Amino acid sequence: MTVRRHRGSRRGREMRGPLLPPTVPGWRSRAERFDMAVLEAYEPIERRWHDRVSALDVAVDEIPRIAPKDPDSVQWPPEVVADGPIALARLIPAGVDVRGNSTRARIVLFRKPIERRAKDTVELTDLLHELLVAQVATYLGVEPSVIDPTIGDD
Repeated sequence: MTVRRHRGSRRGREMRGPLLPPTVPGWRSRAERFDMAVLEAYEPIERRWHDRVSALDVAVDEIPRIAPKDPDSVQWPPEVVADGPIALARLIPAGVDVRGNSTRARIVLFRKPIERRAKDTVELTDLLHELLVAQVATYLGVEPSVIDPTIGDD
């Protein structure tokens, strides 16, 4: 008697392999593509200001979770807030967490509100650059034009 092993579904209608090979851009998820766009937008800022932003982290979250209890404790330039009260990014200052561990300052970019505001990948790239420049400028206590002299040129 031979034992027959089933691979996947009983009628052979399952996917037999990945829909797209890993070498094509469509293979990455939307979140992975967004993360890559953030890294690309931050790289020139980090390269130029490495000494001053080495203690700054950049993170991505899906959506703003909760409003801070003390809105004055979180700094963001007015242009960062879009569509009313929905934040696109937030600068969280360095501090101490509830366990007493020190935390690094970080910029948090909110993926879904940013993606909704950008119409295409070019606009997404520009928006990410503007947000990161504004947040780094706030972190360093300088004008955005110091971080990127092209900001404000139209």
